Amino acid sequence: MAFTVGFKLGSRTDHVVVEAEDALAAALGVKARHPDAVIMYSRPQNRRGDARHPVHELDSEGGITKQPRN
Repeated sequence: MAFTVGFKLGSRTDHVVVEAEDALAAALGVKARHPDAVIMYSRPQNRRGDARHPVHELDSEGGITKQPRN
């Protein structure tokens, strides 16, 4: 299942899509890749809402891709 995780890293806020079993696992996955990030929310992906505000994905190295998920 896909989850959207919002986080703040320094003065920058962003949100990414993470494949996980539940919202906690998704949030922990982002936190593991970015230990300095503050997790603001973790929720199931909302395709309609996320289409208006494109979401990024974490790549295999833990970086953020700039391509929206289709």
